[in-house]
Amino acid sequence: MKGVRLSKGARAGALLFGFAALIGLLIFAVAGYLRTSPPTVSVGASSSGSVNLVMQTDGAVGVGPHPSWVGYFVQDASGAWHQTTLIQLPQNTDVHVTLYEYDSGGNLRNSAWSKIEGTAGGVAYINGTAESVVNPNTNTGNGIAHTFNVPALGINVPMYGVSGSAKNFCSTGPCNTSQAHNTITFSFHTGGAGIFRWQCFVPCGLGYLEGNGGPMQNLGYMAGFLKVV
Repeated sequence: MKGVRLSKGARAGALLFGFAALIGLLIFAVAGYLRTSPPTVSVGASSSGSVNLVMQTDGAVGVGPHPSWVGYFVQDASGAWHQTTLIQLPQNTDVHVTLYEYDSGGNLRNSAWSKIEGTAGGVAYINGTAESVVNPNTNTGNGIAHTFNVPALGINVPMYGVSGSAKNFCSTGPCNTSQAHNTITFSFHTGGAGIFRWQCFVPCGLGYLEGNGGPMQNLGYMAGFLKVV
């Protein structure tokens, strides 16, 4: 039995239908990505001309499409936590950062990342003590968990890890200050408007080659943008 042969017009119509279906699938995929992309937390200027930026790093975010991935939460003006790394800041403003670090740590692969740079006075306060260099060997064996690094602004702030065996270790975010953590505070000046990428330089993508995949390469986890307006 001979197969049914389609006319030239029918074949063209079938091709157009298939192409339209493919475009529809692509649009659906892009729309889905946009719907699930992390939100932007806007930190507005205060009456004093400075702003407060409050963040935390967690060993597992506990929400979203990758709940087991390490990542950041950012606090909005109402005190609510958002799992995101997209932050909007006002230009020419002093930013006072408070970082609660809840994750365990390890050795640095590059000692250059242990130096605090780009902050006011070239220091960060680790649990209240001013430090210009963070030495992972002095942190009772808990090492460095992450770094907050904004290359275009020359900012690098390493964060001590906490003991993974702590009785009150936070397993999933958002964590709270009754759980084991280190508090890191520092300030920097935003300068002019722009969009600046920031990221962690401590490979922490467990299960990925050299630890550099997964959360290390995805917005909302260990990489993000500061939008200065």
